[in-house]
Amino acid sequence: MFPVFVLFGPTASGKTGILYRLFTGPASLCPAEVVSADSMQVYRGMDIGTAKPSAAERAALPHHLIDIREPSEQFNVGDFVRLAGEACRDIYRRGKLPVVSGGAGFYLKNFIRGLPESPPSDPQIRAAVKADLAQKGAAALMEELAACDPESAARIHLNDTYRLSRALEVFRLTGRPLSSFRQNRTERQYSFFIAGLRREREDLYRRIDARTREMFLRGLPAEVEALFNSGFSPADPGLRAIGYREFFTEERENGKVLWRFSQAQAGNAKDLPLSAIEGLVAQNSRRYAKRQITYFSSLPETVWVEAGSEEEAAETLRRELEKHIRTEAAS
Repeated sequence: MFPVFVLFGPTASGKTGILYRLFTGPASLCPAEVVSADSMQVYRGMDIGTAKPSAAERAALPHHLIDIREPSEQFNVGDFVRLAGEACRDIYRRGKLPVVSGGAGFYLKNFIRGLPESPPSDPQIRAAVKADLAQKGAAALMEELAACDPESAARIHLNDTYRLSRALEVFRLTGRPLSSFRQNRTERQYSFFIAGLRREREDLYRRIDARTREMFLRGLPAEVEALFNSGFSPADPGLRAIGYREFFTEERENGKVLWRFSQAQAGNAKDLPLSAIEGLVAQNSRRYAKRQITYFSSLPETVWVEAGSEEEAAETLRRELEKHIRTEAAS
């Protein structure tokens, strides 16, 4: 086994700032590299809205699993667990500490505990679920999932039609909820030190609002428009993300869904003004943070750290990490 530091927290809780305090500059705890546990930073061209670290920041503290997919490509928990494991092993072989950090609690939980042993896909059932999705819509399928597998329904977002369809496929195939399949507890390769960041709710929401404002000032609307002009829309997995989906309106023509990018700045009466879109992004981000906080409570063996002061939080983590690393070296 080798040590892996896992740091999680809701959006805008201060994870990035704390990591740079710990692992860069003359006071660096040890050489380290970060494996991003963010489900949307994997997508190219989605920089501002996903709060990716800049090129300069990544030069100071290398990051993995960023810019590895096109927005049209699926990226699921199985991909994350496999690629994160490969990255951690490579980082450790090169004499550095692997740091897995992000806000995708479902990815982190499965990386720590192992993937559930779910049954293989059935082409006929998958096709039937896909047809139901096209005819009835995601809301109807979510109602069906909530009735047969409330645990999966609680953690799957309505717009995540891939995972929604997969959960229904598993139930229709086996008569068992996806959440009932036991975890695949393969031989442990890692000695985890797991830390979670906490902030007062009002403070966290203020930070989310401020970060949303900064994203719009940095050019988020232009980033989304460039992606749309490149052929991407919320029909693609990447642009279902908060900070992107809000810029689009859905229209139907001959039974087909058409996505239209907001041209509010041009005065189109059908569009929300940019200030309203910004408010919607902030609101959805706050709601997402609330769901993250609830989900994070299920992660095991967590050391909780108050992040009101990033400097104090970093010092607390530094002491705890040093103890963990010393213990591992002695064992």
